[in-house]
Amino acid sequence: MREFKFDKIKELKYGENPHQKASLYTCEEMAEYEVLFDKELSYDNILNLYEITRILSEFYDVPAVVIMKHASCCGVALGKSIEDAYNKAFDCDPVSAFYGSIGFSKPVDYETAKHVNSMGVKVLIAPEFHPKALDLMKENAGLKLVKLNTPLKDFRTMCNEEIKMTPFGVLIQDKNNSELDKDLFKVVTKTKPTTEQIEDAIFAWKVIKHTSTDSALVAKDFATLGIAKNETNSAAAVDSALKIACDGSKDAIIATDGIIYSQDAIYAAVQGRIGLIIQPGGSHKDKEIIELADKYGIAMIMTGIRNHKY
Repeated sequence: MREFKFDKIKELKYGENPHQKASLYTCEEMAEYEVLFDKELSYDNILNLYEITRILSEFYDVPAVVIMKHASCCGVALGKSIEDAYNKAFDCDPVSAFYGSIGFSKPVDYETAKHVNSMGVKVLIAPEFHPKALDLMKENAGLKLVKLNTPLKDFRTMCNEEIKMTPFGVLIQDKNNSELDKDLFKVVTKTKPTTEQIEDAIFAWKVIKHTSTDSALVAKDFATLGIAKNETNSAAAVDSALKIACDGSKDAIIATDGIIYSQDAIYAAVQGRIGLIIQPGGSHKDKEIIELADKYGIAMIMTGIRNHKY
């Protein structure tokens, strides 16, 4: 691991809470961005923008929208247009979308801006804003607009180390830039998924690697329907995600960031009428988990890649 040197850019108003001091420092690879209309980003604004842009960079070549609240993902979708993607992402969790932050992989158009402007959104980040959209949103005193000048494709490879300072020492690790490996990516059940389900599974896998362990995500038609994060086991995460998705889980897929050890996760998927499960695999209980999925006609993909995030 290399040595790190940081130069202070400025003091921030405060950190996560008003009693916490905070500052912004440079790093070797800084994204190029503009905060429009002379507004200042806060500590939590920057954290949200970072998490949003990490997910957006997975889908840099298609219309994609990510909605984030408290650095926690609450809606992601791809669409035929940026407005279509936005509507699908918003429908995942409309309540949490209010007073959240939203990212766009393509320019924000006027129709999308109208909907966003009617909500208490804190920050928008996009590569561009159409002039009419900009004219509308600049009158919104509570909204901060960020124009990302660094291409999303390049963002994925920036700042490839993550640092955490603790009294036990400073932890440094490589950033999780995992990609699906065709040699590890396997349909392990007799029940085979449809092409559409496989495409949704890949979409869900790209999103869930950015959520906190243990997580589960229900998706269909390139949109998240339910996201459960930071549970203490995969079965609880699966159950929570299905409750959020409700009836939308029929024939949908469910993804987990960690290995499914418990049969309870499969039974929950059965109750939710899930069509496909995508998970890392690699447990000594894989055989019985696969057999149970086959018993109830649920297809399963094992990726061979864990995506824990603490």
